[in-house]
Amino acid sequence: MVGTNIKAQILDLNWKQASTKIANLNTIAALTFHLGYYLAGVLQVVEGGPLDIRDKYSFDMPPIKSQKDWEHLVHKMLADAEKMATLLDEMTDERLAVPFVDEKYGNYRRNMDILIEHSYYHLGQIVLIKKMILG
Repeated sequence: MVGTNIKAQILDLNWKQASTKIANLNTIAALTFHLGYYLAGVLQVVEGGPLDIRDKYSFDMPPIKSQKDWEHLVHKMLADAEKMATLLDEMTDERLAVPFVDEKYGNYRRNMDILIEHSYYHLGQIVLIKKMILG
Protein backbone atom coordinates (compact mmCIF):
# COMPACT_ATOMS: atom_id res chain seq x y z
CA MET A 1 0.00 0.00 0.00
CA VAL A 2 1.25 3.45 -0.92
CA GLY A 3 0.49 6.49 1.22
CA THR A 4 -0.27 8.78 -1.73
CA ASN A 5 -1.36 8.72 -5.34
CA ILE A 6 -0.74 10.60 -8.56
CA LYS A 7 -3.96 12.59 -8.31
CA ALA A 8 -3.09 13.85 -4.82
CA GLN A 9 0.39 14.83 -5.97
CA ILE A 10 -0.55 16.79 -9.09
CA LEU A 11 -3.92 18.42 -8.36
CA ASP A 12 -2.49 21.13 -6.14
CA LEU A 13 0.22 22.18 -8.60
CA ASN A 14 -0.10 25.08 -10.98
CA TRP A 15 1.19 24.98 -14.53
CA LYS A 16 4.43 26.78 -13.72
CA GLN A 17 5.26 24.38 -10.90
CA ALA A 18 4.37 21.38 -13.07
CA SER A 19 6.59 22.75 -15.85
CA THR A 20 9.56 23.58 -13.62
CA LYS A 21 12.71 21.91 -14.93
CA ILE A 22 15.22 20.70 -12.35
CA ALA A 23 18.62 19.71 -13.75
CA ASN A 24 18.17 16.83 -16.20
CA LEU A 25 14.99 15.46 -14.59
CA ASN A 26 11.67 15.32 -16.40
CA THR A 27 9.12 17.90 -15.36
CA ILE A 28 6.02 16.81 -13.50
CA ALA A 29 4.03 17.89 -16.56
CA ALA A 30 6.15 15.62 -18.79
CA LEU A 31 5.71 12.69 -16.41
CA THR A 32 1.96 13.32 -16.27
CA PHE A 33 1.82 13.36 -20.07
CA HIS A 34 3.91 10.19 -20.25
CA LEU A 35 1.66 8.34 -17.81
CA GLY A 36 -1.44 9.58 -19.59
CA TYR A 37 -0.05 8.55 -22.97
CA TYR A 38 0.41 4.94 -21.89
CA LEU A 39 -2.84 4.86 -19.97
CA ALA A 40 -4.81 6.14 -22.97
CA GLY A 41 -3.14 3.61 -25.26
CA VAL A 42 -3.86 0.66 -23.01
CA LEU A 43 -7.39 1.91 -22.38
CA GLN A 44 -7.98 2.04 -26.13
CA VAL A 45 -7.11 -1.67 -26.35
CA VAL A 46 -9.26 -2.56 -23.33
CA GLU A 47 -12.16 -0.83 -25.07
CA GLY A 48 -11.62 -2.97 -28.17
CA GLY A 49 -9.40 -0.69 -30.24
CA PRO A 50 -5.92 -1.15 -31.70
CA LEU A 51 -2.60 -0.74 -29.88
CA ASP A 52 -1.34 2.52 -31.39
CA ILE A 53 1.11 3.78 -28.75
CA ARG A 54 4.86 3.72 -29.30
CA ASP A 55 7.62 4.31 -26.76
CA LYS A 56 9.31 6.90 -28.98
CA TYR A 57 6.26 9.19 -28.71
CA SER A 58 5.63 8.79 -24.98
CA PHE A 59 7.27 12.10 -24.05
CA ASP A 60 6.11 14.13 -27.09
CA MET A 61 4.09 16.50 -24.96
CA PRO A 62 2.67 19.66 -26.48
CA PRO A 63 4.01 22.71 -24.63
CA ILE A 64 2.21 23.68 -21.44
CA LYS A 65 1.78 27.44 -21.82
CA SER A 66 -1.03 28.14 -19.38
CA GLN A 67 -3.00 26.87 -16.42
CA LYS A 68 -5.70 25.79 -18.86
CA ASP A 69 -3.19 23.58 -20.74
CA TRP A 70 -2.08 21.98 -17.47
CA GLU A 71 -5.64 21.42 -16.26
CA HIS A 72 -6.57 19.83 -19.59
CA LEU A 73 -3.63 17.42 -19.34
CA VAL A 74 -4.48 16.51 -15.74
CA HIS A 75 -8.21 16.15 -16.43
CA LYS A 76 -7.62 13.84 -19.42
CA MET A 77 -5.23 11.59 -17.52
CA LEU A 78 -7.47 11.39 -14.43
CA ALA A 79 -10.61 10.75 -16.51
CA ASP A 80 -8.83 7.93 -18.34
CA ALA A 81 -7.62 6.52 -15.01
CA GLU A 82 -11.19 6.48 -13.64
CA LYS A 83 -12.46 4.79 -16.79
CA MET A 84 -9.66 2.21 -16.65
CA ALA A 85 -10.33 1.50 -12.97
CA THR A 86 -14.00 0.87 -13.73
CA LEU A 87 -13.20 -1.42 -16.65
CA LEU A 88 -10.59 -3.33 -14.64
CA ASP A 89 -13.04 -3.81 -11.81
CA GLU A 90 -15.46 -5.40 -14.29
CA MET A 91 -12.86 -7.72 -15.89
CA THR A 92 -13.26 -11.39 -15.23
CA ASP A 93 -10.36 -13.74 -14.57
CA GLU A 94 -11.05 -15.24 -17.97
CA ARG A 95 -10.65 -11.87 -19.72
CA LEU A 96 -7.48 -11.12 -17.77
CA ALA A 97 -6.00 -14.38 -19.09
CA VAL A 98 -6.64 -13.48 -22.75
CA PRO A 99 -3.63 -12.37 -24.84
CA PHE A 100 -3.22 -8.58 -24.96
CA VAL A 101 -3.36 -7.69 -28.68
CA ASP A 102 -0.73 -10.32 -29.55
CA GLU A 103 0.73 -13.28 -27.66
CA LYS A 104 4.14 -11.53 -27.58
CA TYR A 105 2.69 -8.90 -25.22
CA GLY A 106 1.42 -11.45 -22.71
CA ASN A 107 -2.10 -11.41 -21.33
CA TYR A 108 -4.30 -8.63 -20.02
CA ARG A 109 -3.33 -9.36 -16.41
CA ARG A 110 0.37 -8.94 -17.18
CA ASN A 111 -0.28 -5.66 -18.99
CA MET A 112 -2.46 -4.30 -16.19
CA ASP A 113 0.28 -5.19 -13.68
CA ILE A 114 2.87 -3.43 -15.84
CA LEU A 115 0.66 -0.35 -16.13
CA ILE A 116 0.33 -0.20 -12.34
CA GLU A 117 4.06 -0.75 -11.73
CA HIS A 118 4.93 1.89 -14.33
CA SER A 119 2.60 4.36 -12.61
CA TYR A 120 4.14 3.69 -9.19
CA TYR A 121 7.63 4.18 -10.58
CA HIS A 122 6.75 7.60 -11.98
CA LEU A 123 4.70 8.49 -8.89
CA GLY A 124 7.92 8.22 -6.91
CA GLN A 125 9.63 10.59 -9.33
CA ILE A 126 6.74 13.04 -9.13
CA VAL A 127 6.85 13.04 -5.32
CA LEU A 128 10.59 13.72 -5.25
CA ILE A 129 10.48 16.43 -7.95
CA LYS A 130 7.55 18.10 -6.19
CA LYS A 131 9.56 18.21 -2.95
CA MET A 132 12.43 19.86 -4.83
CA ILE A 133 10.11 22.46 -6.37
CA LEU A 134 8.08 23.30 -3.27
CA GLY A 135 10.89 22.88 -0.78
